[in-house]
Amino acid sequence: MNQLQFSDCVQTCMNCSLACANCASACLKEEDLDMMRECIQRCLDCADICQLCARMEQKQSPFMHEICELCAKACNYCAEECGKHQHEHCQQCAEACRRCAEECRKMAA
Repeated sequence: MNQLQFSDCVQTCMNCSLACANCASACLKEEDLDMMRECIQRCLDCADICQLCARMEQKQSPFMHEICELCAKACNYCAEECGKHQHEHCQQCAEACRRCAEECRKMAA
């Protein structure tokens, strides 16, 4: 693994965390909050896991590969829910999650 791959994955995880946090915040402002509950929960979980993954990658933790696998799963889980909603913030979040899942799968390999 070269340093560029690490920095790409760290940046992708941080971008995804931000997209998830922004999506959760925007979802809280939607009219039908009940419909958005699952999206909000998945976004908040994914944001936290992405931040953890970025930190583990930065310090090259021995748990990095397992955390990357978990992050990819969380991102796919979040993208699945966000992809159900037509709100722009949900679609942007779903795309960020898909990119992050792909990068994390590469790192976990």
